[in-house]
Amino acid sequence: MTDSSSEDTALDGTAAAGTPIGRRTVLIATGATAAALAVGAAAPATPVAAAAVCTLTKEMTEGPYYLDGQLVRSDITEGKAGIPLKLTLTVVDDDTCAPLDNALVEIWHCDALGEYSGFVGGNGHSEPDDGTFLRGGVLTGTDGVAKITTIYPGWYRGRCIHIHLKVHTGVTLTSDGSFTGGQELHTGQLFFSETVTTAVARISPYSTNTVTRTTLAQDSIYDDGGAASGLLTLTALGSSTSSGYAGALTVGVETS
Repeated sequence: MTDSSSEDTALDGTAAAGTPIGRRTVLIATGATAAALAVGAAAPATPVAAAAVCTLTKEMTEGPYYLDGQLVRSDITEGKAGIPLKLTLTVVDDDTCAPLDNALVEIWHCDALGEYSGFVGGNGHSEPDDGTFLRGGVLTGTDGVAKITTIYPGWYRGRCIHIHLKVHTGVTLTSDGSFTGGQELHTGQLFFSETVTTAVARISPYSTNTVTRTTLAQDSIYDDGGAASGLLTLTALGSSTSSGYAGALTVGVETS
């Protein structure tokens, strides 16, 4: 399955898109899309879709650690130790680049020691397992934006640092704080700059992970497609690595 600059600047690894594969073709709009959309808004005579600059790319594998029925919540940390990560993911329609309202953006990832909830021990570390830590999702607003608070992921055998992502529409929220039903529009992964990851890996508890880390270049899933393949734009939240990062990406999906 499948970098050192100032921490106060955005780190964006955008590159050319790979060849489309997978069950559905999805679109990841680069930072240029936002600017193009703004230009389109200023000139009503220009269709939004024509103004947008969009990149088509493949989906990524779901992997073996997905669990159904996770909680709908904006903070998935559950007290897990790690460097703060504030995600802003904007979902848009791939035909019009219009924001997708009321879509459930769901993520899941391992902790600093490379362990997934529900599967603890798989990366050689012993810790409590409640089956829910670092899992969950939120509904987008009318602007298509989903904001989720988590920690910077760790790593496990054979994979670079990443976050798994699904986008659903038409879900029903349940009384226990979860969701059911709906249609799955996209399955993908989010990736991280090697510059930032190298700095994060030096800090505890990441530094106590006993497994050799796989880099982006060594990973069998990430295809060096930059934002088109899920590489986040990371911006430092403070003057030190331990202060954490904001991660942003615009994700477009086929809705029909």
